[in-house]
Amino acid sequence: MTPAHQAAPPLQLAVNLLDAQSLLATFGTIGIAVVLFAETGLLIGFFLPGDSLLFTAGLLCATGSATAPGHLSLPWVLVAAAAGALAGAQTGFLLGRRAGPALLARTRSRKIADGAARASDILERYGHAKAVVLARFLPLVRTVLNPLAGALGVPVRTFTVWQVLGGLVWTVGLVLAGYALGASVPDVDRYLLPIVAVIVVVSLLPVALEAARSRRAHRADGGGA
Repeated sequence: MTPAHQAAPPLQLAVNLLDAQSLLATFGTIGIAVVLFAETGLLIGFFLPGDSLLFTAGLLCATGSATAPGHLSLPWVLVAAAAGALAGAQTGFLLGRRAGPALLARTRSRKIADGAARASDILERYGHAKAVVLARFLPLVRTVLNPLAGALGVPVRTFTVWQVLGGLVWTVGLVLAGYALGASVPDVDRYLLPIVAVIVVVSLLPVALEAARSRRAHRADGGGA
């Protein structure tokens, strides 16, 4: 059989949903909107890499060639990120408002249950406005707090105003941070994997600190009983 008659190699269709580079290479700008919508609006999206996706997209906007296939355009990335994050949060809130506390009570995921507990604590400690903004920067909490706010009866106007503000600060801030790094450091895309790893660790620090604080509080309450 001649090379001309040999079967073409199969297309690579696999995508790693936990890898920002894989998501961007497969789905491009539209994938940013879809991923952020799922992460902030649907409980099934709690595992998606929102922080690293935004930063990586901004970095690739600065380092990729404008004529290369699949090049990410900064304006469109900003639009897609904001649209996905804002629409997702509002959808999650409305789902929680319609389904009530049973929406979270029925979940069998330990991570979602833990996230709901942290989100409830944040709402109680910081109030509605500050909690909605802070949740944007906490993985898992930003997934669970939106339906929880709806289930707990947070006023629609209050939630909408502050989720829009927090969503814009989160999406635009991380995308522009990635873009600034890519534009200022030559060949920084060679070190993309270590950079993304650092972003993931930093984004998880608030969750780890909050979990440690909760454990200390729980031990203190038990010790005083």
